[in-house]
Amino acid sequence: MVTHVAAEARGDERGALLAFIEEQRGGIRRALLGLSEEQAASKPSASELSLSGLLKHVAEVEQGWIARAKQEPPAIQRDQTNWHETFQLVDGETVESQLAYWEKVAAETEAYVRSVPSLDDTFPLPNDPWFPPEGRVSVRWVCLHLIRETARHAGHADIIRESLDGATAFELVAKEQGTSWG
Repeated sequence: MVTHVAAEARGDERGALLAFIEEQRGGIRRALLGLSEEQAASKPSASELSLSGLLKHVAEVEQGWIARAKQEPPAIQRDQTNWHETFQLVDGETVESQLAYWEKVAAETEAYVRSVPSLDDTFPLPNDPWFPPEGRVSVRWVCLHLIRETARHAGHADIIRESLDGATAFELVAKEQGTSWG
């Protein structure tokens, strides 16, 4: 863990889950610090992933899961025809616009998680072949899934950023705080 997540207030499981989601969001946001649009879109490793693509993807995924929890359709519907666009900026999208969108999504996530009567409340999984038929998951599950999904991609972001200019996660935390590392 690059940054410290404070212990939750006694009994504040929602706050703890939301704090861990936010901590992982920070890793991806920091990986973009000081980069141009071109650098953020570059793919310096063997992977097809870019930092701007990861940013867009995690924002879409978070929005989609919270929409499903609310039993609403995701804002952006993806299928085989447009799946590739989840990992690249298109049609005038910028890092700045995606960061603003993700900030809005994060606020909606927090409001929803804090508003549900219970983290044990469930909702149906989509009718997709990779989910069990008639499967259901809880709001707690969705929070844990968002932590896992965002952390996985924050790790990708660390590797991509270090491949771009050698900046490590610790150096980026220091840069964000206006200090230096080492």
